[in-house]
Amino acid sequence: MTLKNQITRTTLNASLLVAIFISLFFNPVSALAAGNSATLPSFTDFSKTVQNGKTNVLRGVYVSNVLALPVVQQPSNNAGYVSNTDGEITQFGMASQFGNVGLLAHNHLSGKSFSNLAAGQEVSLVYGDGKVETFVVTEVLQYQALQPNSAYSEFRNLSDNKTLTAEQMFKRVYFGNRHVTFQTCIAKDGNASWGRLFVIAIPKAEYEKINKGQ
Repeated sequence: MTLKNQITRTTLNASLLVAIFISLFFNPVSALAAGNSATLPSFTDFSKTVQNGKTNVLRGVYVSNVLALPVVQQPSNNAGYVSNTDGEITQFGMASQFGNVGLLAHNHLSGKSFSNLAAGQEVSLVYGDGKVETFVVTEVLQYQALQPNSAYSEFRNLSDNKTLTAEQMFKRVYFGNRHVTFQTCIAKDGNASWGRLFVIAIPKAEYEKINKGQ
C-alpha cells in the first residue's frame, strides 16, 4: 500500500469513527438495566447455541462468570450501527480492517457487563463453524469525554490525565497487533455518555509468552 493510499484510508477511518461515536454514544438511553443474575451456560452449551456453520463469521463471545453473548454483525455501509437488543453484542466492522475484533454495546444494555471485565480473564470468541479463539484481558481503559455532547470531544484518560483526540483514541484501542477491544460508555452524574470504557484482550499464546519473559 502506498503512503498516499495509507493517508486516504486513515482519513476515511477518522470520518467513520465520528459516525460510530454518534451512534454509540448519542442515542437516547433509558435507565440502566439491572444486572443479569441468571447463571451463565457452560462454554460448551453456549458455543453450540451460536454456531451456524459459517466460517470466519464471529457468532459469540464468552467470559466465564461474566458474560455469554451472541454477536451480530453491522449492516453493510453502516459503521455506526450498534444493536439495541439487550443480550446481544455488535462486531465493529471497521476494526476488522486492521485485523482486530471490536465488540460494541450500549452501557444500558449488554455493555453493562463490560465493567466486570478485569485483567487476566480469558475471552473466548466462537465462530460459525465452531472455531474458537482465546484471548486474555490485559488492559481496562477509562476516559472522560471533555465535551460529552459533542462527537468531536477530546478524552481524558482517567489513569494518567493525558488528553487524546477522538482519532488518537481510536488508534490507541483499535490499531496494532491482533487483539479484542470491548467498547461501551461510562455513565456518571446523570449523563449516560460521560465517558468511554475500553477493555483490551490479546491472544492467549502471546499473553503466555509475555508472562514467561520471552
